[in-house]
Amino acid sequence: MRKQNKNVAAIESRFTVIRTLIGVGISLVIALVLIAAVSDNPIEALMGFLVGPVTSINRMGNVVEKMIPLMFTGTAVCIVFACGQISLCIEGVFYICSIACAAVATQAGIAYGLHPILCFLAAGALGAVICAIPALMYVKFDTMTVVSSLMINFICLYIGKYLMHYVLRDPSAGFDGSYKYLDTARLPKMFPKTSIHMGLIVAILVVVVAYYALYKSPWGYSVRMTGLNAKFAKYQGMNVPGMILTASMAGGFIAGMGGAVEQLGMYRRFSYGGLSGHGWNGIMIAVIAMNNPKLVPLASLFVAYISTGADVVNRTCDVPIEIINIVQSVIIMFVAAERFLENWKKRKIVEASQQEEMMKRAQMEGAEKSE
Repeated sequence: MRKQNKNVAAIESRFTVIRTLIGVGISLVIALVLIAAVSDNPIEALMGFLVGPVTSINRMGNVVEKMIPLMFTGTAVCIVFACGQISLCIEGVFYICSIACAAVATQAGIAYGLHPILCFLAAGALGAVICAIPALMYVKFDTMTVVSSLMINFICLYIGKYLMHYVLRDPSAGFDGSYKYLDTARLPKMFPKTSIHMGLIVAILVVVVAYYALYKSPWGYSVRMTGLNAKFAKYQGMNVPGMILTASMAGGFIAGMGGAVEQLGMYRRFSYGGLSGHGWNGIMIAVIAMNNPKLVPLASLFVAYISTGADVVNRTCDVPIEIINIVQSVIIMFVAAERFLENWKKRKIVEASQQEEMMKRAQMEGAEKSE
């Protein structure tokens, strides 16, 4: 029985990977078809989309630069989703925590090594508090997390706009931008001719810590059991409300920290005109990574690559950037579709069970003959 359960688990895992790869493959095929249909020079456009991001050091740097914030938001969503909460507030958290970072990064008198750390902590703490709100509402009042977290995005957006326009705005900037970040707060660059910054190292460390916390610790086991079956987790003596709250806060801290890293590594002042989209992309990355932080860097690299490819095509050819939005939507639809390839999975499970049964019968017959 134990061996049979292992076979079924292996098939389930293989099915999830294959479904993800097929969904990604179909989305790329659709992208290629759309590019060929709307472009007057489809061959050049297709080559620009597929290999454009690796044709120069600058473009390869763009891929990594886009990958860094996605690693933070993807990891944050993985942790939040792991506890069974479909919380959508990571987008708003990333935005408002970037403003919190801007408020700290413009303060003078802080030592060079300490300044970015304080920015990370301020942004992360605010993110943890904000993500705790929908989790607390769910635990205390059974509020739908999807609705409450979605509304928090708008609250974060308009509070952020108010702060930028009336509190943090630099009048000399000529637009709604904050005062310039001090050099003591900014993250140094890692490679010449690119904007790749030390935030890449921070992102990798966050992914590693998140993976071990979620899959190698008692806390992570409790979080995942809560997400799989809250009633069973409660029956086993786990603090289900506590797991939901702490997982949500951990995800919020990582997302907020990601906003700070993006600001200090890529910008000289805060100048977002609205939500950046990093949180929404984080949901897609978590779906592709199957809520496993270990796979987040690969999923982030894929999303950053196709995004850079779309930018290349948009600048060099006559293909609109909206193509990439279609690709991302198709990926989510196929990967998130639970019944996609469902019949194949059931057939493989039945075949594995039949083979196991035949092996048992053969062993029993062999034992009877030997007697």
